[in-house]
Amino acid sequence: MYRRRAETLTREAGSGPELLCAHGTLMDRTMFDPQIDGLSDEYRVAAYNLRARTERAYEPYDLFDLVEDCRATIDALDMDEPVVAGMSMGGFMAIRLAMEYPEEISGIVLIDSTSRPHPEEDIELYQGMIDRGREDDHMATSMAETVTHFLFGETTREENPELVQSWMERWETYSGEAVYQEVSSWLERPDVTDQLAGVDVPALVVHGEEDESIPFERAEPTVDALDAEQALIPEAGHSSNVERPAAVNDAIREFLADVY
Repeated sequence: MYRRRAETLTREAGSGPELLCAHGTLMDRTMFDPQIDGLSDEYRVAAYNLRARTERAYEPYDLFDLVEDCRATIDALDMDEPVVAGMSMGGFMAIRLAMEYPEEISGIVLIDSTSRPHPEEDIELYQGMIDRGREDDHMATSMAETVTHFLFGETTREENPELVQSWMERWETYSGEAVYQEVSSWLERPDVTDQLAGVDVPALVVHGEEDESIPFERAEPTVDALDAEQALIPEAGHSSNVERPAAVNDAIREFLADVY
C-alpha cells in the first residue's frame, strides 16, 4: 500500500536532509503541517498517514506492522536514512524502528511518547472506551470530548478551542472498529526501555509540560536510556507539535543541525 500509493498517503515539501513524520492515535498526517511548513526551508520534510487512516484500518495490526509500513514509506519516497519523528503512537513505532533497523535511519524524534508501557489503570480505561465504542459507525461526541483531555493540554483547551473543535469534528467521522484496532496496536505493548542501551542513533525527546496522557516523568527513563536530547514545551499537552509548533520546530531544527 505505501509503496503503491505513497503520493496519496503523504505530504512533503522542501529538499535537503530528510525528516519523516508519523502521527499519533486519532491524528493524521496533517498534524505535522506546522513542521512541513516551518522546516522545509532547510530540510525535506514529509508526513504520512498511518494504517488507521487508510482502508486497512479495520484489520488487526501491531507496532511492528507499523514499522514495516514506515520502512515501505521511506523506500517509496526514495529517502536516504531520514530522521524519523513520531508523536505518541508514532513514537512507539519509531523506537522499535530504531531498535530493529538503526542502520536505515539517521535519528529519531519522540514527541510526547515513551518506551515504557501505560500503567494498568490507563490500559483498563482505554480498553473500556474502545470496547464500548467498537460497534459505533462514528465516534460519539461525548467520547470525542473526553479525548480532548488526552490529546490537548489545559492551556490549549482554554485558549485555542477552535483547534480542539476542529480535531473533535474529525474524530467524530472515525468508525469504532478503526479506533479499536488503532488503540489495540499499542495498548499492551511491553516495556522496551532496557533494550535501548544498544540503540546507537541520535535521539530527541520533545514533551509537552501539560501532557496528561504520558506525563514527562514516564518519558524520563527513555531519555536516559537513549542518552537523548530533550525539550520540554510549556503550555502544551500531548500534541505539543500542534499546540506549540514554533517551540517544537526550534527544538527539531537544532537537533537536525546536529545530526546532519
